[in-house]
Amino acid sequence: MLIDWFTVVAQAVNFIILVWLLKRFLYKPILDAIDAREKRIEVELADADAKKAEALGERDAFLRKNEAFDGQRAALLSVAEAEANTERRRLLDEARRAADALSAKRRQALRSDARDLSRAIGERTQNEVFAISRKALMDLATTTLEARVCDVFVHRLREMEGPAKAGLAESLKTASEPAVVRSAFALPAEQRAAIQKALDEIIGAEVHLRFEIAPELVAGIELVGNGQKIGWSISDYLASLQERVAELLNEKAQPEAGSP
Repeated sequence: MLIDWFTVVAQAVNFIILVWLLKRFLYKPILDAIDAREKRIEVELADADAKKAEALGERDAFLRKNEAFDGQRAALLSVAEAEANTERRRLLDEARRAADALSAKRRQALRSDARDLSRAIGERTQNEVFAISRKALMDLATTTLEARVCDVFVHRLREMEGPAKAGLAESLKTASEPAVVRSAFALPAEQRAAIQKALDEIIGAEVHLRFEIAPELVAGIELVGNGQKIGWSISDYLASLQERVAELLNEKAQPEAGSP
């Protein structure tokens, strides 16, 4: 078989030209496109990796912030719970103190009421006792008893001495009005004369007297003149006794008031 070298050469040249043409106009654009696509993919992958890394960083930051927030929340809850417990204890203490104070105040009020009631009963009792005593003495008083009272009064006048006697004498001497002798019953003439004589001896001169009846005097007699007053009566003793009883009641009430 004969080889047509011209045809072979021509086909080889055509093949080379075809390869060059393919490489020049087909393979190179395709390769360039593939390279560009690979570069774009690499860029996109790199961008994706960067975004992934950024996302991971943000996630880690979020987790850290979340953990910090959880820690702060736990701390705040602990502080709030401690403050709430403290406030609750304070309110309970205040309520307990207020209740104790109110209870003490009520006990004090009850004791005070009891003392006031006891004092009122005591005062009422003593007033009734002394009132009954005065009434009984007034009912029992007679002219004979009044005469004896007059004798006691004259005796007291005669026993006066010192500043009391001088003061009475000066008062009666300078009086512009007669001195008044008051008694529960009308005094007989001899008792009046005895009183007049005793006063004349004290003053050293005649004393002008006026005798009056005072039913409120219980078995007693008194002399009133120029601001001076001298007297003696069972009523005075009753009044003194009543004052002493009232003082004893007050002395008894004071320690009770100071007791808890």
